Amino acid sequence: MIRALLLLATFVVLGLPAALIFIPWAMITGNVTPLYNAAQSISRAGLRVAGIRVVATGRENVPAHTACIFMANHVSNLDPPALIPRIPGRTSAFLKRSLMKIPLLGYGFKLGEFIPVARDGRAETAQESVAIGQGVLAKGIHITIFVEGTRSPDGRLLPFKKGPFYLAEETAAPCIPVSIYGTETIMPKRSLSIRPGTAHILFHPPILPKDFATREELSDAVRAAIASGLPEWMRG
Repeated sequence: MIRALLLLATFVVLGLPAALIFIPWAMITGNVTPLYNAAQSISRAGLRVAGIRVVATGRENVPAHTACIFMANHVSNLDPPALIPRIPGRTSAFLKRSLMKIPLLGYGFKLGEFIPVARDGRAETAQESVAIGQGVLAKGIHITIFVEGTRSPDGRLLPFKKGPFYLAEETAAPCIPVSIYGTETIMPKRSLSIRPGTAHILFHPPILPKDFATREELSDAVRAAIASGLPEWMRG
């Protein structure tokens, strides 16, 4: 629990001054990059303070000057702060709509053009999120998606949601499969404690939606790539 408190304290102590400086700056100038870079630096610092080492490989597989959809498995609340700072360039992400309502933090998400997702199962809200995602990619900003839609309770791959593959098909953006492991033991689901350890992130070569006849085939290809970078027991 001490490490979790250290992580939270780092986010609060560094995050509040950064928000007070860079959110007004973004509002005045329209330039969200300083706010984004500060947030990623704070994420890195928080993980270091908590005794978490991040090893990221395969970043050379990410095409330069191309907006991509990063599709990762999800095993821990630590996955976003471990993954997002390692993505080359700026990324948006799909977030639960409720997170956008958190004071200050939610406004920062809006400035960063993060995409709210409602878990009501309605086609209309899913289409709304996809439309927002299309606009984000059109600006040259990556999108990061945890394609299972929720954290795996035991680390094994869950079935994938369909929405990310609608977005990929509609935009033809390269899909970058990402394998994450190690965080499932550092901070398991339903646990508030953090153990020291190493989080592993592997970026796979891009998968192009145009190479597949159906969304199901595209989903299967992304799943196979993510699974190939995981320990065997996590492959589902």
